[in-house]
Formats: sequence, structure tokens, C-alpha cells
Amino acid sequence: MVQKWIVELKPKTGRSLEEWIALVKKDGPKDSQARRAWLKSKHKLGTNSALWIAGRAEGKGTEEDSPDKYLATAVQYVEEQYSGKKSALRPIYNELLSLGKSLGPDVKACPCKTMVPLYREHVFVQIKPTINSRIDLGLCFTTCKGKLPKRLIDTGGLAKKIASRTASRSPLPQTSTPS
Repeated sequence: MVQKWIVELKPKTGRSLEEWIALVKKDGPKDSQARRAWLKSKHKLGTNSALWIAGRAEGKGTEEDSPDKYLATAVQYVEEQYSGKKSALRPIYNELLSLGKSLGPDVKACPCKTMVPLYREHVFVQIKPTINSRIDLGLCFTTCKGKLPKRLIDTGGLAKKIASRTASRSPLPQTSTPS
């Protein structure tokens, strides 16, 4: 997504990423939040573009700028999602990922900081550790007509790409901690 945005930035805005960064450093406010607001109000950029440009002007957010950087960072995202008190959720995540990818060779995982979406042409599932004892599994039911089963929670209907998440909860298996 970010790599595509970088390629399309100049044709859409008239400036490359490097040109935007130079402009922000030269004429923009010093504070990150003010920079984002300035890019949105004065230059009519969208929220994501303003966020990404302001971040890069501060030397942040470059971990997704190239395929190699993203692949290294994607592993780190998953490690961070399932670290500490959420480490007991890792086997469940691994099983959900394996199940999702078993749907076909065209299924791809694209880890983000807070969740892992699975997609073919579009996202059809999101795997997200929400609290120390639960993973939410967001499912895309954009073709579903009628009422969803009770164990699914509507998260905004068809207005969103992921229209529901599972409400099923099971206790985590007890794990022993090393002494």
C-alpha cells in the first residue's frame, strides 16, 4: 500500500515524496501534529498522505517504503503483537493464519502494526489480538444478505470492508511459566 502510494504521489499531487519532505522541512510547522494539519488544510492532502509525509520529514515511517524493508518489519509487527501477556495467543494466531492460507496459493498475509489481514484481491479476513485473552477474527461478508448469526458482531455493515467479527470466546489453555 505504501509503496503504491509513493509511486502515485507525484502524478496525483505534482510532487514526489522527496519534494514533499523538502517542502515540509522548509516551510512547514515544526510540530508533527501541526505538520499533518498544515498538509491537509493548505495542500489538501488526505489523512494518510499527511501522516506519512509528516512522519518521513522526521525520519520516521520508512519501514514500508521498499519490499525488503517491509518484509523485515512485517515479522517484527507479528512478534510485537504476540509478545508479553499476549504471547499465549500466538498458537491461536498461527493456526488461524495457517487455516486462512490453506484456502489457496493466492491468499497472502500482509502484517500491519495492530493486525494481520489476509487477502486475495481484497482483504477477506483480519486477525487481531485485542486483549491478552482474545483474538478478534474480522470476516468480510459483503455479499451476505440478511441477518448475521448471533455469534457474529456487526462492525458497521457493508460500509466497511470487514463487516463483522466473531464474538465467540474460549478460555486459553493454561501454560506453565518457567521458574
